[in-house]
Amino acid sequence: MIAIIDYDAGNIKSVEKALHFLGQKTVVTRNRQEIIQADKVILPGVGAFGDAMEKLCRYGLKEVIYEVAENGTPLLGICLGLQLLFERSEESLGVQGLGVLKGEIVRFPESPGLKIPHMGWNSLKLPRRGKLFQGIPEESYVYFVHSYYLQAEDTSIVTAVSEYGVQIHASVEKENIFACQFHPEKSSDVGIQILKNFVDI
Repeated sequence: MIAIIDYDAGNIKSVEKALHFLGQKTVVTRNRQEIIQADKVILPGVGAFGDAMEKLCRYGLKEVIYEVAENGTPLLGICLGLQLLFERSEESLGVQGLGVLKGEIVRFPESPGLKIPHMGWNSLKLPRRGKLFQGIPEESYVYFVHSYYLQAEDTSIVTAVSEYGVQIHASVEKENIFACQFHPEKSSDVGIQILKNFVDI
């Protein structure tokens, strides 16, 4: 069973649909027991960093996520879910992230010809092929929608990068914690393979 954490964020349905396509049983929940007992946990998300942290705290999910991380259960953050796993974001100054991983989320610099938010298909380079990218060719395209991007403190956890005016840390992996800035559930066959790799961990 895969638990998808429900904190009123966007994009939960498409993640659930992709997992059903892979034949997985899912539960969309904010119930601590269901999340703790799940084989794997996904923290999805589309929205604002500060609002999301407020809801995670309000629903008591912050502590549950720490418990999942400490228990060694595979945890996958997607888009805003990736950002929340880190310490802070320029989107919501003064708001502490979960801090499960070290680093910060920064806004794309204004650059001629580059629209913000970054929205569309970009290719990935794989500096360290982690578990999520088994069978995924270098330069595969995935789908992004974001105005802020990750700068991980420890670059050894970065498994995929992309370029959009600056280098984006597009995916990270540390022990049982996995996260993608892009949307695997919207990234066609490549994204389905990435989700399958997570399911198979």
